[in-house]
Amino acid sequence: MAQLSKRMMAITLMQAHEELFACPICAGKMTMSDAGTLRCTEQHSFDVAKQGMVHLLPRTVASMYSKELFEARHEVITSGLYDKVQQKIAELLVEAPRILDTGCGEGSHLARICAAKPGAVGVGIDIAKEGILTAAKNYTGFIWCVGDLANSPYSEGSFDTILNFLSPANYEEFKRLLKPGGQVIKVVPQENYLKELRMQAFADSEKEAYSNAQTVARFKENFDTVEIHRVTYTVPLDVALVPKLLEMTPMGWHIKDRTQIALTEITIDLDILVGA
Repeated sequence: MAQLSKRMMAITLMQAHEELFACPICAGKMTMSDAGTLRCTEQHSFDVAKQGMVHLLPRTVASMYSKELFEARHEVITSGLYDKVQQKIAELLVEAPRILDTGCGEGSHLARICAAKPGAVGVGIDIAKEGILTAAKNYTGFIWCVGDLANSPYSEGSFDTILNFLSPANYEEFKRLLKPGGQVIKVVPQENYLKELRMQAFADSEKEAYSNAQTVARFKENFDTVEIHRVTYTVPLDVALVPKLLEMTPMGWHIKDRTQIALTEITIDLDILVGA
């Protein structure tokens, strides 16, 4: 039996979960055809690409993030650098959840979290087309969407969990998309996140120190119940990953001479905020 193409696998998956979608133009209900067209009742339509993703932006949006950035991020995440964080998130999920990863980038966090949670349905959205193309290239069995939560392509009450991993948040939209009793899991840096890089790149400047107090306070304002789980550890860093880490993190973008950065270990220090 011939193996299905990535496009056909994506079409089949989206057909099985077409109730998740709402037209980003008119908010109408959408259906997925066998030919791979996602169409609403007002006849606005979006085609599944050969890579196995769907572009749900009504207009083209320029992104500051490059293909090289997403490939670097994929290499860093799949090296296992964030494994303990991903494992903790998987523990916090309900059984067989529908998860929407907002600002999913190249999809590695979502893919690795879902791998630890049997029965999970993973949906990733990012405004950066290059990120979604990289996600679709590397991970099948997920719904990958280029889209903007300001013109959301999803129906109200569609998801058990909204994941927001080191990305900007849209809390009103998060709450609209959650099922009753659902949860938002937001991952934010703690004071020692990538401290070895921060100390070399921003020594003796105000950027050397970091506080997430404002971000945490805003999160608490939006939810009745909030849990905070801190995950922190220091691990050896392969020298080959250093330029990849500099490519993927905003801290690295501001370093004029990256060859001067020498790292043998790196600290992951993150707060996992759970709001209900």
